[in-house]
Amino acid sequence: MILHVALFTWKPEVGPEEVEAVTAALEEMASGLPMLRGYRCGVNLRLRPSPADYAVVALVADEEALAAYLDSPAHAAVYDAHLARMIESRQAVQLAVPDGVAL
Repeated sequence: MILHVALFTWKPEVGPEEVEAVTAALEEMASGLPMLRGYRCGVNLRLRPSPADYAVVALVADEEALAAYLDSPAHAAVYDAHLARMIESRQAVQLAVPDGVAL
């Protein structure tokens, strides 16, 4: 399985209402994508130093499922409606994880 982790730093003008809206949109999107075996998103708690404001983690079966998620119309719609105007910077990594890991 693959764990996809995306970290976002917001533009300075992004407010809490926009963050709440993107969270709701991402959670709704994820609930309709069958290739996702696990999904979490939310605001950085800032328990350790990091420039990231927000994180998304998605658990998928394989590289094909990751591509299906990232290239899905639902993912593109959330990006176009919310993320495109909010993101100052983005980083992403993919990690191999053993079967049976849950998010």
